[in-house]
Amino acid sequence: MNRIGELDSVNLQNFIQMISKEHRFLSSLFDSLQEAILVISPAHTVLYHNAAAQEFLGLPENASALPVEKLLPGLNLNLLLSDSGLGSRKSMRQELELTYPEHRIVQMYALPIDREDAPYALILTDVTATMERAASVAESERSKAVSMLAAEVAHEIGNPLNSLYLHLQLLQRILKRPEPNLADAAQEVAEARSEVERLDSIINQFLHALRPGKPVFEPLDLKSLVLDSLNFMKQEITDRKIQLEFYWGENVPQISGDANQMKQAFYNLARNAMQAMPSGGKLTIRCSADDTFVMLSVSDSGCGIKPENMQKIFKPFFTTKNAGTGLGLMIVERIVREHGGSLAVDSRENAGTTFTVSLPRRVRLVRGLPAPDPAKQIQTTEGQPE
Repeated sequence: MNRIGELDSVNLQNFIQMISKEHRFLSSLFDSLQEAILVISPAHTVLYHNAAAQEFLGLPENASALPVEKLLPGLNLNLLLSDSGLGSRKSMRQELELTYPEHRIVQMYALPIDREDAPYALILTDVTATMERAASVAESERSKAVSMLAAEVAHEIGNPLNSLYLHLQLLQRILKRPEPNLADAAQEVAEARSEVERLDSIINQFLHALRPGKPVFEPLDLKSLVLDSLNFMKQEITDRKIQLEFYWGENVPQISGDANQMKQAFYNLARNAMQAMPSGGKLTIRCSADDTFVMLSVSDSGCGIKPENMQKIFKPFFTTKNAGTGLGLMIVERIVREHGGSLAVDSRENAGTTFTVSLPRRVRLVRGLPAPDPAKQIQTTEGQPE
């Protein structure tokens, strides 16, 4: 296509008319959607919104001066927009509660756009009615879930049970020899123990999915929880030849949360990261904080996530691993959501993946006005006692 500056007046007018028709068509298309769509700028302001967004959020016709954080309380856009250049696959899912112009529960999905001036689109789905219906049929859905999980448990535990049986048979044969080889026996015991631990992990994952339980909130030091979990996984980190890097910001504040559930969430993220590096690699743990949130990220140098799988990874039973249950990330997302946080994913094929958990700090900082500058104060002696 010729450059616009080289078009004559007739062709330029035709081109403008074509662009105008396409703009009207796309505007009409987006306005017909039930989902609210917001396109945001790097400065966190609204560049575009469709009719549903105007209804959801009570927007004026011109919303370009409104910061998105004011429209969507609890949204942490810094988690998305930090270090997100073109080609980034960082995305985020979060459940938000809106109180204006009416009470709604919305599921927010942040979709990256390959434009520097408009890096993200936010898609909001009203799930209020869905949640109300879900509550009314909770017992029925629970029964279905129990049946489905029972079938999955039967399938998942079959392989480790068979393997455990074979190792025990081999151990029995070794011990029946006149002079049993203790090294071979110890190896079979180690293999059998590994299969038992695998079974325990599978059963615990299913139990957490089936009986999540409500979090019991208390003040938590996130660093202590993470170090406890890493110490528990120390042997596995060594066996997998994982290089661990740990970066903790200064004066990271406490959060409010359930210690066991937060350990479970971090453990699942760390295990996923290590399983993405079967031949060894680098596991990086970072933590920082701002005035509102504490951000904990878990990064690996593994194979990354294919773009077509980015929206599937939180669905139950979806897994790309041979021995995976497909429940780990679903459990992580639920725990983070019930703690009032959000979960972001940044992944590139063959370059690794980073999961970042953003949790509200226990005591949020309130920025006060700066102290007045004495040099700029008006000096006067009128009415002053000597």
